[in-house]
Amino acid sequence: MNFEGLDPGLAEYAPAMHSALDPVLDAHLNPSLLQNVELDPEGVALEALPVQESVHIMEGVYSELHSVVAEVGVPVSVSHFDLHEEMLWVGSHGGHATSFFGPALERYSSFQVNGSDDIRQIQSLENGILFLTKNNLKYMARGGLIIFDYLLDENEDMHSLLLTDSSTLLVGGLQNHILEIDLNTVQETQKYAVETPGVTIMRQTNRFFFCGHTSGKVSLRDLRTFKVEHEFDAFSGSLSDFDVHGNLLAACGFSSRLTGLACDRFLKVYDLRMMRAITPLQVHVDPAFLRFIPTYTSRLAIISQSGQCQFCEPTGLANPADIFHVNPVGPLLMTFDVSASKQALAFGDSEGCVHLWTDSPEPSFNPYSRETEFALPCLVDSLPPLDWSQDLLPLSLIPVPLTTDTLLSDWPAANSAPAPRRAPPVDAEILRTMKKVGFIGYAPNPRTRLRNQIPYRLKESDSEFDSFSQVTESPVGREEEPHLHMVSKKYRKVTIKYSKLGLEDFDFKHYNKTLFAGLEPHIPNAYCNCMIQVLYFLEPVRCLIQNHLCQKEFCLACELGFLFHMLDLSRGDPCQGNNFLRAFRTIPEASALGLILADSDEASGKGNLARLIQRWNRFILTQLHQDMQELEIPQAYRGAGGSSFCSSGDSVIGQLFSCEMENCSLCRCGSETVRASSTLLFTLSYPDDKTGKNYDFAQVLKRSICLDQNTQAWCDTCEKYQPTIQTRNIRHLPDILVINCEVNSSKEADFWRMQAEVAFKMAVKKHGGEISKNKEFALADWKELGSPEGVLVCPSIEELKNVWLPFSIRMKMTKNKGLDVCNWTDGDEMQWGPARAEEEHGVCVYDLMATVVHILDSRTGGSLVAHIKVGETYHQRKEGVTHQQWYLFNDFLIEPIDKHEAVQFDMNWKVPAILYYVKRNLNSRYNLNIKNPIEASVLLAEASLARKQRKTHTTFIPLMLNEMPQIGDLVGLDAEFVTLNEEEAELRSDGTKSTIKPSQMSVARITCVRGQGPNEGIPFIDDYISTQEQVVDYLTQYSGIKPGDLDAKISSKHLTTLKSTYLKLRFLIDIGVKFVGHGLQKDFRVINLMVWQGSFKSLLVPKDQVLDTVYLFHMPRKRMISLRFLAWYFLDLKIQGETHDSIEDARTALQLYRKYLELSKNGTEPESFHKVLKGLYEKGRKMDWKVPEPEGQTSPKNAAVFSSVLAL
Repeated sequence: MNFEGLDPGLAEYAPAMHSALDPVLDAHLNPSLLQNVELDPEGVALEALPVQESVHIMEGVYSELHSVVAEVGVPVSVSHFDLHEEMLWVGSHGGHATSFFGPALERYSSFQVNGSDDIRQIQSLENGILFLTKNNLKYMARGGLIIFDYLLDENEDMHSLLLTDSSTLLVGGLQNHILEIDLNTVQETQKYAVETPGVTIMRQTNRFFFCGHTSGKVSLRDLRTFKVEHEFDAFSGSLSDFDVHGNLLAACGFSSRLTGLACDRFLKVYDLRMMRAITPLQVHVDPAFLRFIPTYTSRLAIISQSGQCQFCEPTGLANPADIFHVNPVGPLLMTFDVSASKQALAFGDSEGCVHLWTDSPEPSFNPYSRETEFALPCLVDSLPPLDWSQDLLPLSLIPVPLTTDTLLSDWPAANSAPAPRRAPPVDAEILRTMKKVGFIGYAPNPRTRLRNQIPYRLKESDSEFDSFSQVTESPVGREEEPHLHMVSKKYRKVTIKYSKLGLEDFDFKHYNKTLFAGLEPHIPNAYCNCMIQVLYFLEPVRCLIQNHLCQKEFCLACELGFLFHMLDLSRGDPCQGNNFLRAFRTIPEASALGLILADSDEASGKGNLARLIQRWNRFILTQLHQDMQELEIPQAYRGAGGSSFCSSGDSVIGQLFSCEMENCSLCRCGSETVRASSTLLFTLSYPDDKTGKNYDFAQVLKRSICLDQNTQAWCDTCEKYQPTIQTRNIRHLPDILVINCEVNSSKEADFWRMQAEVAFKMAVKKHGGEISKNKEFALADWKELGSPEGVLVCPSIEELKNVWLPFSIRMKMTKNKGLDVCNWTDGDEMQWGPARAEEEHGVCVYDLMATVVHILDSRTGGSLVAHIKVGETYHQRKEGVTHQQWYLFNDFLIEPIDKHEAVQFDMNWKVPAILYYVKRNLNSRYNLNIKNPIEASVLLAEASLARKQRKTHTTFIPLMLNEMPQIGDLVGLDAEFVTLNEEEAELRSDGTKSTIKPSQMSVARITCVRGQGPNEGIPFIDDYISTQEQVVDYLTQYSGIKPGDLDAKISSKHLTTLKSTYLKLRFLIDIGVKFVGHGLQKDFRVINLMVWQGSFKSLLVPKDQVLDTVYLFHMPRKRMISLRFLAWYFLDLKIQGETHDSIEDARTALQLYRKYLELSKNGTEPESFHKVLKGLYEKGRKMDWKVPEPEGQTSPKNAAVFSSVLAL
């Protein structure tokens, strides 16, 4: 029934009109609970309830969503969430039942259940609702129709019911028995006697029935026999409520005092495993109701009748901060219930109002609710209005009477011709991604339109649809979309298209035609790639970091140095920051600052990348500063003496970035406090000016550095907090000026936009023209505005747009501790001369070196890119030329740009985030030599991280000093891996698999075997790599790694850190050894010692130092052959029986290399070796590349060539 259309006057509760429906209080209800409840016969006006129209709900925190009136002025006696549909049922003291649909609490039905007694319990079934009153059990449909009405004995006083299965019901009350009723026959089947009368609450688990008694006891009964198994004497007075979850039972109630019953603030908690009480839980409210809400933990919700609600753990301490307050219309809360999904709480008060609290804006009452059936609206004389402006309006909605006459639209064929609608063009994204099999094309659904619906565009204007709904594509190398996006193509987020070969057939050279190295974006938390590039192209930082080496396992400075080393050796190929980002994820401060993004957040763009990269910028500078302070002198400079990189008490990062500040606090009493501090970067503080006043960037920068503000601070003289004037002055200028732009809202963006417009107008005036609001300058007009002779050539209109940032700034320290900042242009340079700029004491000229910008793209979630000015030093080293050039770095896309593009910010899609200004001639002040900090001592014996390793036999013998490898020595290498993240892929419509994101591997074991000498074949490195990250698959069948092998607490292996093993391999590479192995490309890549070079690989290991048996025994355009098959065919060895063993594989690879030299006569007879390979491939095809099952397992350990191994 819907009451919204009724006369509001009917809502008045008049006893004369409804004498039979007068609310009658239960005689057994405690009168003290209702002492403040007044049942106003005149009712409460619905308009008096202040219910908000829209409520903001915070995820995970319960807040009030809706409040409605069930029955005006009549207390709510019971509430119940429907277990089958999205409905909330409410029963009143007047015997009236009301249901509300959904979280909006729309009234669904309302009907009278009993004319005199209150409704005491409600239970939802599949086909209807059970209502229990004092001596009546009624089963009614959700619409109000009666299914059955079962009358109990008049002397019965029932309070609780429990549904044991779909057709059996238990009913209990104040008498000394419990009734069992069969719902199919509606008959009483059994009567169970209870020793303690007064069963008011019943619960059930898979072990017991629980009966709560008015005497304060809780009895546990057998499910089949109903005999008492155990009994808890919870409270001396009376029981108010209890609930059961898992192995815990919690109860609240009343205790006997001298003055009567008093609400006990201690919850009694019992362990059902030991059948004994555990420590009571003290709460801060008077508990009347309680429920377990086991969402994440076994939380308890404790409710008082005054409206206070507290959440706490049953085995912990209650926290007063976890209390929230329900605002009932009446003075008391009468009922409380929790939905099956635990997302919604319902409260009923003494004035007939129901309050719904949820922990999400769109909650559901049940995990799986069926669809609710609604009454059909009356369509007698009402027809829906038809909007003729809609092109897709179905004309079948127009009612047409049946007639046999010819319709006006039925034109004769002679006067008409069929003109079907023209088919709309196929989506450009479908055509781009389509793959043809024969004459049929397959393409993934771009999901730009509804399924099976194609809208027809009848107007030309319809063609200009929203381009944001189009699916993005890789920004370079493909045709432009039919509808241009405002984000320039090279600035869009780049993605790697994976094939069944992974990255091997992806053409990175198409995106980067320079010799600079990009960074791959598919690694978790790779949003910082742009900032890594900025730090890399700061020459003093790059050299300093590469000279740093310490003993910390997760040192960001060390890992950044290793990554810089890869970027140095790369010739235009992208590198991976795997090891650096792995160390980054282990830093506790990074997690505390919110810098670690989940994969889902990073893919969907949920994080605010601009704020994130600015926090990351502050974090990395601070972390590098601390790492450098912990190591007094870099290892490469020990004993060098007088190095410009080192100073006592500070790090080189501090020398480069730190700015000494003087903070002055002046109280109104005249007391002044001065404190010295330092900062590594500055954050821009914008003036609060909406008048459009012109501000130079230098003015805003000075205002941000020398910050003045009024704030409350402690005054030692006044001995209390007082309003103080805080001022900040600079003592020393940094060599590198780092600025966080802090453009985090539309207010700051509008400020940049406004200042760019003012600067544009001033630039036009400066060059001899007046700008018009309604006129754009043509190119010919602009050339006519040419400046006088002898002055710089005028820039173009496009170069002046959206520019506020200067390329250079001049800063000067004044005698009174002040600071002068001004923009420094090329014109100033010519006027004053290059030497005049710094001839005065304390004057510094800073040149813009890098800008990091946030690209706003709603289709991809946005991205971060960097503009970097690469100096002469790096160009000379990489390309052999001496010049400066600005470049765009967008992950693995690198492209030269005009210098004006680096300072142009269209705030609609290109927002500045970080600025780097570098003091002029900075490189000349620092030693830029790089010395390899890795020494031979890394190969000597080291202790294992595993606690149990000393109890087992070691699997390798470390190198002695006289065994140190030399240039050209052979080393057998093999590595095993585990999976950290599974591959994400989708199945195309043509049945092929498309890789969305490759699996993330981590090296788990690395083995190096001696390749010559008396100990040939004996491993000198067999390291298991400890990992702190979650391993999803140990790949035991292929790696031999078992759960526990990488855990320092239980492992029996020689466990080391990834950094330690990486240093060993780096030393072997730098010393010039030759690595022999099978499939070394993947090994080096996962270890982070390889970068991609188109369809080939460019190893940090030079090509002549890699001897890969995969390619030694390979014919062009043929398949690669496994190590197992090669060992069986050439060496008559059967390896890799059950699992792989890296020692076995490395030794086998060494033997295969010896066999290759024997068969090819050291490479002098390629034709004879080609015949051997042909025989190998023919045998492989016949055997289907499978090795016959071994009769007796053999391995390289038993081969004659390694006889010395057995002797050892």
